[in-house]
Amino acid sequence: MRIVALDEFAAVIEVEEPGSTFNENARLKASGYALQTNLVSLADDSGLEVSALGGRPGVLSARYGGPDISFDQRMSLLLAELSLTGGESRRARFICSMAVADSMGRILFAVEGVCGGRIAEEPRGLGGFGYDPIFIPNGFELTFGELPETVKREISHRARAFEQIIPFLRDYLAI
Repeated sequence: MRIVALDEFAAVIEVEEPGSTFNENARLKASGYALQTNLVSLADDSGLEVSALGGRPGVLSARYGGPDISFDQRMSLLLAELSLTGGESRRARFICSMAVADSMGRILFAVEGVCGGRIAEEPRGLGGFGYDPIFIPNGFELTFGELPETVKREISHRARAFEQIIPFLRDYLAI
């Protein structure tokens, strides 16, 4: 068995993400890519939810503030909006939903991994990507942008989703 990435398929068209939840989007992508490749497909959708912002940016995390701005600008926008909440909680969580679809596009298994934490006052650290420099996971004082990659790989939302999906893949694919 060989695991292949989407970039090995020249004709694959990006699957849209119109879902209102990470789970919906992960399922849409897994099914859509499975149908296009005729292979079992694993897909994910993930993002940041901030309590004081009513769960925003949520499923729009990668597009928060518009399609043509950088993540530095997205973080600035989020911090500015959070400052307008009157000192409400800075609680936040990263969520990663993963889904597996068979070659016919049927969803076989789906999971969700969550990493709770809070939003820092300002970006810190150069590691990671996206909102990592402003997210402090529970039990830590450093942001994902400051934590060593080895720690992040153990506690992140993606790590927690993978912990759940790997046993299924081992059983299903007999690896």
